[in-house]
Amino acid sequence: MPRQVFFYEQPDRFVAGTVGQPGQRTFFLQATAAGRTTSVALEKTQVEALAERIDELLDEVVRRSGGSAAVPAVAPAELNDTAPLDTPVEEEFRVGTMALAWDTTAERMILEAQALVEIDADSEMSSEDLEAAEEMLLQDEENGPPMLRVRLTGAQARSFAKRALEVVSAGRPPCPLCSLPLDPEGHVCPRQNGYRRAG
Repeated sequence: MPRQVFFYEQPDRFVAGTVGQPGQRTFFLQATAAGRTTSVALEKTQVEALAERIDELLDEVVRRSGGSAAVPAVAPAELNDTAPLDTPVEEEFRVGTMALAWDTTAERMILEAQALVEIDADSEMSSEDLEAAEEMLLQDEENGPPMLRVRLTGAQARSFAKRALEVVSAGRPPCPLCSLPLDPEGHVCPRQNGYRRAG
């Protein structure tokens, strides 16, 4: 079956968002353009790592261009997007691997999110066969797993990263002692050997 690529050349909207209550949230990347919307699910840690990496890459682009690249130092206020995800949120796939690149000619960031592919751990594969299978997944094969590919301006990328970090930090507050998330039902803190302090 041919690979399904959801391609957005400078989308109208590209955001990270969540569905569900803190502690049970599902994270999504969502791209919208010309009346179509694509949503892909991923882990909270992936959203955070992606946002941080985007900011790092944009900072490097600015540094290498001597400040001449069309990349703002901070997210422009006019691109601030606080709206929830477009509904209905229909998951196309769960993200396994992501890649970022900067197209210097078009001055666009290219973001690719590829579907998670599980390799059967019980099968009898040599380490060489396993490496070959993993390498094949990373290539742009026509029969590869589904992929979301988005091209963003520097300003769009900065705005995406800012919102993504805000979405990640909007979850459960951390425990002041152990930094693990506090549950509304209570928290057994490992720093207190599982005991709770009496009022």
